[in-house]
Amino acid sequence: MEVGISTLYTVLYRMEERDWIRGRWVEKKGERRRCYYSLTREGEDVLAQQRREWRAFVDIVDRVIAMSEG
Repeated sequence: MEVGISTLYTVLYRMEERDWIRGRWVEKKGERRRCYYSLTREGEDVLAQQRREWRAFVDIVDRVIAMSEG
């Protein structure tokens, strides 16, 4: 799956607006300016919740598959 650059930046900006990540611009001589992102405390909490939800979803799917295999 490929994600276009405009889609990626839209997601990053939205995450930054929600205070899930924080960007830090770094400039080095002779190189392009780059933005490095890190998770905020709120972002870590959101990520942990999303991981719990994903695991619950996977568990349910596994149960359905196990029932169909019978």
